[in-house]
Amino acid sequence: MTNEVHKFRKSIKLTQEELAKKVGVTRQTIISIEQGKYIASLPLALKIAAVFNVPVEEIFFLGEDD
Repeated sequence: MTNEVHKFRKSIKLTQEELAKKVGVTRQTIISIEQGKYIASLPLALKIAAVFNVPVEEIFFLGEDD
């Protein structure tokens, strides 16, 4: 699974810490998601999408290897 969390986060000038607080996780979790080391749970993915006010499919999607 790949994601565009970093791109969306930067577009609204939100820090990793600020995003983490908004969705109830640690900054390290956001770092891991952005680096592709951790796949967000569905509830977390939906919370992240809500912060950016876009459908979850615009942020998270299957890669070629998935």
